[in-house]
Amino acid sequence: MFDNSISVYIHIPFCQKICTYCDFCKVLYNKEWAVNYLKKLKEEINERYMGEDIKTIYIGGGTPSCLSLKEIEYLLSLTKFFKITKLEEFTFECNIEDINVELLKLLKEYGVNRLSIGIESFDTENLLLMKRTCSYKDTLAKMELMRSLGFNNINLDLIYALPKESLNIVKNDLKLLLKLNPEHISTYSLMIEDNTFLSYRKIHSIDDEIDAKMYEYICKKLTKSGYTHYEVSNFAKPGYFSKHNLCYWNNLEYYGFGCGASGYIAGVRYNNTRSLSNYLKGEYISSDELLSKEKIMEYELILGLRKLEGINLKEFYDKYHVNMQSLFPIKPLLKNGDLIYKEGNIAINPDKLYIMNEILLKLV
Repeated sequence: MFDNSISVYIHIPFCQKICTYCDFCKVLYNKEWAVNYLKKLKEEINERYMGEDIKTIYIGGGTPSCLSLKEIEYLLSLTKFFKITKLEEFTFECNIEDINVELLKLLKEYGVNRLSIGIESFDTENLLLMKRTCSYKDTLAKMELMRSLGFNNINLDLIYALPKESLNIVKNDLKLLLKLNPEHISTYSLMIEDNTFLSYRKIHSIDDEIDAKMYEYICKKLTKSGYTHYEVSNFAKPGYFSKHNLCYWNNLEYYGFGCGASGYIAGVRYNNTRSLSNYLKGEYISSDELLSKEKIMEYELILGLRKLEGINLKEFYDKYHVNMQSLFPIKPLLKNGDLIYKEGNIAINPDKLYIMNEILLKLV
């Protein structure tokens, strides 16, 4: 049985400071811009939302929590336009320094039931390099505050494989993260993207071999600590998989509202403009593509293989009336061990997740 739910992603491009590694759509917070942006966001939602039932909402950025309390309340009020009687998960991204009683009570009032927080690291040099501020002591105090106000679904982000980072630093970061006892942990190997501060400073990525050892350690440590490794970069306690992100990986439809957001509705994948000035003029979409059946199946493969359980062959056939193995060169990759077959599913061999992109290139 297929889930026909629609999800919603809302992008807030404002930050109080710009992290050195970030290539997302973002600008420094400006009150006038923020007020005008939220008004345009309301117009975009009214113009494009077609009245479907919404199963998950994710407000990300940027830094949504950098807005003023009044602006956040206006932002949250926009979700009342959606049909949310079937809403299962409502995630709001925060920075630790922005979390306080007033914010948390406001989020609770509007039905937010999941928080996602960018910790990234507790190591002083790493934080300095990334232009982040996040001490363990402050994080622990904020975690206790969130718990006291009834938030029981919290994700913490970790970035690893920074230049000059050692495995011992990764081990210590994980040790502290686990002491905080979040329901979900997302881990990302640092990518030095074009047009970021790190790329301008000519900083190079860490050695691939060290990166791979860090990833292997993270996977083993978190699974031994009771977390299920359910997607390449994501780990969760039982019952706390990210329902919103599973919408992406299961190739389901979702709206993307806001500057730099993307969406997938009625067979069309679209990207909103990354230009704030264009967005404020009401020029929302910068590109869109009506996908052929072949392209949709390609997305199904690429996204579905991010999940550790992989793709169910019968479900793929029921959905598209095509045998997945006749479309893609799966058999040779099963033979060489890149892919595995288990309980009706095709998945990337867990031992080869680190080279997932290379495997996907062989398939598509």
